[in-house]
Amino acid sequence: MKESVYSICGMCAVRCPIKVEVENGKVTWIEGNSHDSGMGTSICAKGGASIPFQYDNERPQSPMIRVGERGSGKWKNVSWDEAYGYITDKLKTIIDEHGAKAIMLTDRGGPFADLRKAFIKAIGSPNYINHDCTCGRNANHAAKSVLNMGRKGFSYDFKNAKNIILFGRNITESFKVKEVKGFMQAVKNGAHITYVDPRVTNTAGKATRYWRIKPGTDYALLLGITNYIVNKKLYDEDFVSKWVLGLPKLRTFLKPYTPEWAEAETSIPAEEIKAFCHEVNNDRPKVIFHIGWHLSRYGDTFYASRMLNILNGLMGNVEVEGGLIYPKTPGNAGSKGLKGLGADIPAVDEVRCDCCDDLYSHFDSGAGMLQIAYQSIDTEKPYPVKAYIAHRHNPLIAMPDPEEQKRILNKLDLLVSVDVNFSETSWFSDVILPEATFFERDSILRTDKGPKPGFSMRRKCVDSFYDSKPGWEIYVELAKRLGKGEYLPYKTIEDIWKYQLQDTDVKIEDFNATGFVKLCADPIGCDPKNITFSTDSGKIEFFSKKWEKNGIPSFKPYKSPQSAPEGSYRLLFGRKGYQTHGQSNNNPVLHELLGTNRLWINTDVAKKLGIEHGDMVKITNGNIEGTIEAKVTDFIHPDAVFMLHGFGVNVPAQTRAFGKGLADQDFMTGKLTDWDPAGGGLTLNECFVTVKPAA
Repeated sequence: MKESVYSICGMCAVRCPIKVEVENGKVTWIEGNSHDSGMGTSICAKGGASIPFQYDNERPQSPMIRVGERGSGKWKNVSWDEAYGYITDKLKTIIDEHGAKAIMLTDRGGPFADLRKAFIKAIGSPNYINHDCTCGRNANHAAKSVLNMGRKGFSYDFKNAKNIILFGRNITESFKVKEVKGFMQAVKNGAHITYVDPRVTNTAGKATRYWRIKPGTDYALLLGITNYIVNKKLYDEDFVSKWVLGLPKLRTFLKPYTPEWAEAETSIPAEEIKAFCHEVNNDRPKVIFHIGWHLSRYGDTFYASRMLNILNGLMGNVEVEGGLIYPKTPGNAGSKGLKGLGADIPAVDEVRCDCCDDLYSHFDSGAGMLQIAYQSIDTEKPYPVKAYIAHRHNPLIAMPDPEEQKRILNKLDLLVSVDVNFSETSWFSDVILPEATFFERDSILRTDKGPKPGFSMRRKCVDSFYDSKPGWEIYVELAKRLGKGEYLPYKTIEDIWKYQLQDTDVKIEDFNATGFVKLCADPIGCDPKNITFSTDSGKIEFFSKKWEKNGIPSFKPYKSPQSAPEGSYRLLFGRKGYQTHGQSNNNPVLHELLGTNRLWINTDVAKKLGIEHGDMVKITNGNIEGTIEAKVTDFIHPDAVFMLHGFGVNVPAQTRAFGKGLADQDFMTGKLTDWDPAGGGLTLNECFVTVKPAA
């Protein structure tokens, strides 16, 4: 029997709409959901590799409880009843001794996190945290400091843009399918594309201007650009007069940061900077300064992203085609939204363990800060944290200095991993709960924002191949066993869907035809006459009273980045288009495309060191060392070396990836406590390594 199921991919955090073909209970085909505008039947290599992953025997096949030392790889397979019992017995003991606040849950965020947030709230803990301290916290808080809304407060109309500026946003390799299709349409339309990165990427190959910037000097370049734009009045004076506060303070601050000064810092010629500024002036308002995505890089990337937000304000590009557009919500379509699964659960009156609602009140407490939570585990301040549930989150590769992490995690009484993969973190856990793959599970409904807002549904396509369960069922059962079942009283996924839809006119069966429901027939277009900002003034605020109140200046004087010690190079990392960090390296198909990583090293530098392309080289930082194959190339700045992230897997159960390549996070010793107090992001590119030919 053949059938088609509309669902949502789960091979990376983008979660594209898909169509799945099933025959006799097996998945036979996957493609994009062509009913979704802008998607077509397109799907990336990761999505295409989901079918072999579905039937892979190198993923967790049943609940497992550790029987040896943490990290020893000694396990026993157990029933779900025994695993639930083990976990809840431990949690009840912790709650009796320390209170529910001693329990923490982390995940990768996203639209399906609402259930996990409801679970942690139901048991009485404030400590839900996602992965964003290693990704977009600096960009998020930079946007908050200027606009009082996060990094997703605007969507980018790439397709209609005349000028797109990307600082390290490698949009064609770390991508969303629909977004990159819009970007490529802009390229075809002849848009000006400026790409800034110490390394040439695929995105640089699509650019009309590539600047190979000195690592760590993005903020300097942006200061030089903004100085020239402000002084030459290459901005929308009418828009700025109506919608911007703080321009005089910005102008005074920018005085010393001329394009000539920026050239000395960045190696980007001043005349090129000036030509670029005139170009964006000619193209505005259809100009997009992307405010950054993965900005856990340098100590000043919060301020770099702030300047990108400020430049957008100067362009007057809000609610115009080819600029920044408010993502339209169900409310814009005259509809109620989905009801939050935690809406009827009593609020938790406890300070967060990461103090994002107290000491660090300028931070968004919705995502929290895992590196600060680690400090709480270590010091028991502001209180002890004794249990940690990591849901499809692998901090031992996402966060720096895994050995230091393990020292801290060993202070826990319970560490649980819920995942579809084995991972470094699950291998170090006390219990592994295997979540069903996205083919095997229904998920809670998600809200889709955009020109035609609505809701979409992930539907189960096939029965679980192993003894795994969907996430919603895991957390409902844990809540029940902890005596909090009344807050998550769901017996089926349909019960959850009905709860979410109760304030809308949408029914479950409305999703059958296409997998989603749109709440308006015609797209909701831009409306420059209906611009609103949620700041205190109702305007774009270049000067942030909230950050200033917390002792953080709105305009930070530039400080040159630390120079690499003699014989050392700044270690950079990134990803490829068919790689999801460390999640896909053991995939039966993807590992054949990308079996290991290599160290990119500049041609001139390699010649001085006596290294040729393909040689094995030894890299070292303190006591940490490893060997890796050299990729000698002109396409990287001589001050830096680069490797793809997610390799150096040390989980024996992942036989294809085990021991292949090196892990960049291993070399980030001492960096777990090195983070930006203004934006909260870790400084993952402030690590230096020596390189020499391997013996």
